[in-house]
Amino acid sequence: MKHLLVFTILISLYACNFQTKPEVSIETENTFEIKISKIEDDKAAILKVMNTQELAWSQNDLDGFMEGYYQSDSLKFYGKSGLTKGWQQTLDTYKKGYPSKDHSGTLSFKIIDISPIENQSYWVMGSYVLNRNIGDASGVFMVIFKKIEDEWKIVADMSCG
Repeated sequence: MKHLLVFTILISLYACNFQTKPEVSIETENTFEIKISKIEDDKAAILKVMNTQELAWSQNDLDGFMEGYYQSDSLKFYGKSGLTKGWQQTLDTYKKGYPSKDHSGTLSFKIIDISPIENQSYWVMGSYVLNRNIGDASGVFMVIFKKIEDEWKIVADMSCG
């Protein structure tokens, strides 16, 4: 009974406050607009990282391509060879599999979806195509971007072709 009384008082106070301060709904609308704008800004920044990766890969600059990844032992890459842990190990795997421009070719991403997961994190789903002299390759991917030290970095990558 005591809890019901407290609940009723709180609801009444909220209702009175809402009636005397209609600007609350305006703040909510502005906050919503700010959140939408922030999401669009985040998506644009993530796409910029991925465009930079396309250019670096297409020049067989695998070190430049890896600048889009979080340089940490916590980085995870899951592909046809299994799970690779760590930035350096991922770079080494790329260099072994794509030793020349003939192997790396020209990379093109097709982004299917970019969605927020939580604060400062997004998933990106899409497909890729490698146009190569030794034969084209293609596949799908899902990467997780996280904003770290004011930069968008990939912290996890699942790619298969």
